[in-house]
Amino acid sequence: MLHRRLGRSGLKVSEIAYGNWITHGAQLDQDVALACTRAALDAGITTFDTADAYADTRAEEVLGLALAGVRRESVEVLTKLYWPTGPGANERGLSRKHVMEAAHASLRRLGTDYIDLYQAHRYDEETPLEETLRAFDDLIRQGKVLYVGVSEWSAEQIKRALEIADSLGLDRIVSNQPQYNMLRRVIEPEIVPLCEREGVGQIVYQPLAQGVLAGRYLPGQPPPAGSRATDATGSEFIERLLYDDLLERVQLLKPLAADAGLSLAQLSIAWVLQQPGISAAIVGGSRPSQLADSAAASGVKLDPGLLVAIDNILGGTIERS
Repeated sequence: MLHRRLGRSGLKVSEIAYGNWITHGAQLDQDVALACTRAALDAGITTFDTADAYADTRAEEVLGLALAGVRRESVEVLTKLYWPTGPGANERGLSRKHVMEAAHASLRRLGTDYIDLYQAHRYDEETPLEETLRAFDDLIRQGKVLYVGVSEWSAEQIKRALEIADSLGLDRIVSNQPQYNMLRRVIEPEIVPLCEREGVGQIVYQPLAQGVLAGRYLPGQPPPAGSRATDATGSEFIERLLYDDLLERVQLLKPLAADAGLSLAQLSIAWVLQQPGISAAIVGGSRPSQLADSAAASGVKLDPGLLVAIDNILGGTIERS
């Protein structure tokens, strides 16, 4: 497993990270979730991403249990805040009150003394950005958080956060977590160039487009039992991809992957890792074997001709804006 710097920070992350959205505490029972985490560790994955809102906070607890006994210095624990975690008016968003209380709650659930990367899960239109950034900076100064980042922020929001941090002498954000894969490339025109200039790394999620780019969904056939498309939480994110033209094109990628000695999932992850500005790709997994397969994409270099062939096959199904 190769590691990369997170943007221009000094933090190294495994270029393939394990994320537990939907799975831990939701789709999977605890024993399987623990087995998947152990498989990720065995495959050399050291970076683990979660969020306080996943499975109503249960995902953080399960990740904490899974990493219990693992040498803390050997892993990077990433979590996020923003979405509601309770009924109260202040149990959501990025106010100083919620940032501080959410961080302490995440530390308890994760069973750790510090969070390697604490991320704003979305932009909060109701809280002054300076208030959020000062709260993040205070957590860093207290040693409870080492680095801060954002998720699904626009280029303008990222730019403004960097300007405020620089003007006030606060710690800068070092990462952005967007959705990115062969089919969804909306970060390429503005976000990636800005972040490359400013030293902000991309830790991308859904490199397999919820399993579509692993070839699990076939044109003209219902989704396989137990897949994300049959899960109440995941189905709303994947339905827009389950149309025959797109699925037929994805099937045409399988011979390209085979010729390169890769599974389609490995090809899709390697494609993401070969794009500019990427620090890591987050993969999920409901079976330990899936983690081993995904991890094998680390270090793979795709031929330029293969990259062109992928674009030619996917054609108009690629979302660029």
